[in-house]
Amino acid sequence: MYRIIPITEKAADERGSTHYFHTDRTGEFIIAYRKAGSKNGRHYHKGTAPSKNPEQIIIMQGTATLTCYDVRDQREATVQVQAPVLIEIEPWIWHQVVADTDIIVFELNGLEDAKDDTFRLDDR
Repeated sequence: MYRIIPITEKAADERGSTHYFHTDRTGEFIIAYRKAGSKNGRHYHKGTAPSKNPEQIIIMQGTATLTCYDVRDQREATVQVQAPVLIEIEPWIWHQVVADTDIIVFELNGLEDAKDDTFRLDDR
């Protein structure tokens, strides 16, 4: 009649915890529980990974501040978002999500999906 499937914690640190689940229908996704004040992301993608062109994350609970920086022309923007909200981030945009409150984030990919398309900036 039904199945209860635990969502397993894969990692935890001072920012909060990260949980994964997998389904044959749609692949692996990330559920991240992040503590207020934590800084997350801090990278950009070139768009070579389909799951990052554009990147899509859902803030499911809480309030966060999104900072985006175009690595090509140095334009920068910051916006505060309140759950529930879907955020799409285009390729070549460095991005950081700061949890203003405790937040829950649903990321529409797994970590392995874009490991070769994730880049950091030394000065940000």
